[in-house]
Amino acid sequence: MFIDTHTHLYSEEFNDDRKAIIEKALQNSVTKLYLPNVDSDSIEGMLQLEKEFPNNCFPMMGLHPCSVKENYLEELAIVKQWLDKRPFVAIGEIGIDLYWDKTFIKEQEFAFKQQIDWALERNYTIVIHCRNAFDEIFSILKSYPKLPKGIFHCFSGNLEQANQIINLQNFKLGIGGVVTFKNSGLDKVVEQLDLSHLVLETDAPYLAPMPHRGKRNESSYIPLIAQKIAEIKNTTPQEVATITTKNAEYIFAN
Repeated sequence: MFIDTHTHLYSEEFNDDRKAIIEKALQNSVTKLYLPNVDSDSIEGMLQLEKEFPNNCFPMMGLHPCSVKENYLEELAIVKQWLDKRPFVAIGEIGIDLYWDKTFIKEQEFAFKQQIDWALERNYTIVIHCRNAFDEIFSILKSYPKLPKGIFHCFSGNLEQANQIINLQNFKLGIGGVVTFKNSGLDKVVEQLDLSHLVLETDAPYLAPMPHRGKRNESSYIPLIAQKIAEIKNTTPQEVATITTKNAEYIFAN
């Protein structure tokens, strides 16, 4: 059994064949699909998937750093309303993204801290989006005397950064299609990490693994990521499945 710890199945890229894509994932032994929220526009579609596939689709609640704009306080208020209304499996995806735009860096930092605080209040896991912002994110995390459990989603950093995350304890590295890319360097990092620190993800519809790179990603490709990790670690895909599934179940258990 595999778990996709990060998939945007509610996104418009799946409007024509969403149910078929989920059925295909289930046929490929990817039985649990964790859905990170982006902002107020993604909530309805995400919760509809939970309604249709209650044993397979598990929604998070959070405000994505790229959606932190002028109206970020309104967006955070909506996140808070939903967190007060019903349970979620995690708060995510949250974090800091300085790749596209640094205009709202202070607001991103505020939103990140606010959502960590909500996670601590509720004993929720956090799922972190980190792009060109490792130092900023790590500085914030280190300022907390206690942290929730968490995943550094779509990890693509170096070994030193990986070890910094591991040393936080109760944090896992989300490994996706990038590990299959020829020159990403992520394979060299994964080679030096114990499987106990990893969870699998697609980030569908983005970052499809080889041989599908550049096309729409989907959750049924998780076994391709597991196969690559098995080759790197000189083990079997079954072993990768067993350990990463156990890791994901631990991280998302409240």
